[in-house]
Amino acid sequence: MPSTVPAHGPDAAARLASMADVTASDAALRRFLHGLPGVDAVGLEARAASLGTRSIKTTAKAYAIDLAISMIDLTTLEGADTPGKVRALSAKGVNPDPTDRATPRVAAICVYPDMVATAKEALGGSGVRVASVATAFPAGRAALPVKLADTADAVAAGADEVDMVIDRGAFLSGRYLKVFEEIKAVKEACRRPDGSSARLKVIFETGELATYDNIRRASWLGMLAGADFIKTSTGKVAVNATPANTLLMLEAVRDFRAATGVQVGVKPAGGIRTSKDAIKFLVLVNETVGDEWLSNEWFRFGASSLLNDLLMQRQKLSTGRYSGPDYVTVD
Repeated sequence: MPSTVPAHGPDAAARLASMADVTASDAALRRFLHGLPGVDAVGLEARAASLGTRSIKTTAKAYAIDLAISMIDLTTLEGADTPGKVRALSAKGVNPDPTDRATPRVAAICVYPDMVATAKEALGGSGVRVASVATAFPAGRAALPVKLADTADAVAAGADEVDMVIDRGAFLSGRYLKVFEEIKAVKEACRRPDGSSARLKVIFETGELATYDNIRRASWLGMLAGADFIKTSTGKVAVNATPANTLLMLEAVRDFRAATGVQVGVKPAGGIRTSKDAIKFLVLVNETVGDEWLSNEWFRFGASSLLNDLLMQRQKLSTGRYSGPDYVTVD
C-alpha cells in the first residue's frame, strides 16, 4: 500500500527552511531544544487527569469504541512469534469480530522485520497496513549501518510503516545532533525504489527520558528530523504511555504544525488495555489537537490486548450484555 503523504500547509516548505539553522550544528540544536518552554509538571498532570474524567455515553461511546478499534496497531513483538501466530493476528485485524462484520478493521499489524512478508501476504488487499519495528528494537543498541539495514530489509519485505527507536544514551548525554542525523538516515532508508516511502514512527521510550522537559525536547527533535509519527514507548519497559506524556506530545505536534505547517501523528503504546483507557486518550486528542487528528492517519494505539476489551464493550452496547472473554480470540 502506498504511504499517505503527511499533511503540509501551503507555506510549509518555506517555514521548514526557515528553521534550517536550528539543526545546523549540535550547539544550535541544543540552544533551540533547551530554549523550549519548560513543562509545568503539576499543571500537565492535572489537565490530563481532568480530561480523563469526561463521561462518554451511548452513541458517543459507540463511536469512540469503533474509532479506537480503527486506530490500533495490533502488535506481536515476542521472541516466540511464529508465522502461524502472525497469520492469526492478521486475520483478527482484518475481521476483529466474526459475529459482526460491521466491526472496523484495525489500522495495522505490527511485527518484527522477519515477519513482515508473512503479515503482508496474510493481509492481502485488506487495507490493513503492515508496520515493522526496526533499528535494533527495543534497546536500539547497534551501529547505524545495522539499524539502516534492519530498516531497509523491513521496507523491502513490504512494510508500510517503520517504528524506530532513538538512541536514548545519545539523547540523555546531550548529543542531540547524533540523534537527529540518525532519524534522518532511517527516514531515508524508508524510501522505496519507486520514490514512495514507508511512514516513519519515532519511539522515544518516554519512561527512560526521566523528565517532561526531555519528552518535549525529544518530540521536537523527532519532528525536525522528519518523523511522520512520534511514539511514546516500546512497551518493553516499566513506564510506557500515560495520559500526561501523551498530552505533552499532542501539544508538541500542535505547536509544531503552527510553526511549520507540517502535521505529525502521535502513537501512545504500552499499558493501554481497556476501553475506558482508550477513550480517555481520545478525549485528550479531541481537546488538544481537535478533529484533524481523530483518524488512524494521525493517531494510533500500540496495543496487543486492548482490542479484546474494545470488542467486549462493543458487544455489550449492541446486545445489552457482556459476552465475556471466551467470545474473543486469545492472541
